[in-house]
Amino acid sequence: MAFSAKHLARGEQIDMELRTHIKAILLPLLLGLLIIVAAFAASFWISSQGWSDWATLAVWIVALLLLLAFVVVPILRWRTTIYVLTNRRLITRRGILSKSGRDIPLYRINDVSYEKGLLDRILGCGTLIISDASEQAGVRLHDVPRVEQVQVRVNELLYHQDDGGDDDGTFPPGDPRSQHGPRGF
Repeated sequence: MAFSAKHLARGEQIDMELRTHIKAILLPLLLGLLIIVAAFAASFWISSQGWSDWATLAVWIVALLLLLAFVVVPILRWRTTIYVLTNRRLITRRGILSKSGRDIPLYRINDVSYEKGLLDRILGCGTLIISDASEQAGVRLHDVPRVEQVQVRVNELLYHQDDGGDDDGTFPPGDPRSQHGPRGF
């Protein structure tokens, strides 16, 4: 599910579009395989005991419900979670039936860090932690592929937007640009 350009402001461009690492669905996939193997084994055992076909049908209905709950839903959740970095903001979207999201303007971001456990280091992913200048808690983007490269890119975009001036557009005293007036003119 790609991020639609219709959700971008005029002049805004997508820089990175990310999905969580595939490690997020490895456990559900393995569990799905286990459920299918168990259903086949139970079906074979039931038929060898001479039980009715209804018992076999019941096993497969239970297996289907387990597959939906523990395999299909996590895969859909993974498929519908997206992180988009534009030249102006960080966008997060998630949700299967009901959607939620958060947009953080780049100028509000004041800290970008990451965490990587042992498994994350092996698989090449990690958690990106974005702190912003708002009353809401920062954003933790879990299982981001190539998290160090993403952190570097976020910082590049942040510094590209930072002209070195204060919030009011003036420069600190002693800065060569402050001798020429605001914004170095």
